[in-house]
Amino acid sequence: MRSIGKIDDNELIAMCLAGNDLGYTELYHKYAKSVYNSICRVISHTGEAEDILQEAFLLAFEDMERLQNVASFGAWIKRIAINRSISHLRKRKIQFSDVEQVDKADEEVYDMEENILFDCKVEDIKKAIALLPDGYRTIVSLYLFEEIPQEEIGRMLGISHNTVRTQYHRAKKKIVQALKEKTYHE
Repeated sequence: MRSIGKIDDNELIAMCLAGNDLGYTELYHKYAKSVYNSICRVISHTGEAEDILQEAFLLAFEDMERLQNVASFGAWIKRIAINRSISHLRKRKIQFSDVEQVDKADEEVYDMEENILFDCKVEDIKKAIALLPDGYRTIVSLYLFEEIPQEEIGRMLGISHNTVRTQYHRAKKKIVQALKEKTYHE
């Protein structure tokens, strides 16, 4: 008999569809940490992130029959969690403003300032990102960490690609400034 760790997602999903609780438990344990980390990149409050994690898994488990056409449970649950996170931000009235004209200053190439990033520790950069306004942090997280293309981020947030690009560049500028000034230290 195989150990549970060796059972692939398709078999775990089949267990879920057959009503076997072990399938749900194993899928949760396999993906909860990475999904939670994705949520935390968008939602800064731990309690809210935990609630969204539970909601995402509940939604996925309730709609398990649709999963037969989904290539990967991990990608599917992560997408549900990211969408729930964005919905949560919208309920909190976080606005993702749409700018039709892009400021040229926001698109300027950073010369020596960008090199500051290479001299910093990963923890310093994480702290600087955590201090960004929710809208900027969301765009940075979706683009850099979740590797979602800017065009798709725009569709997800209901804003133009230019707005995503502008806000991403503004966020980078704020991160560089925070690193230069070390303003993320309390």
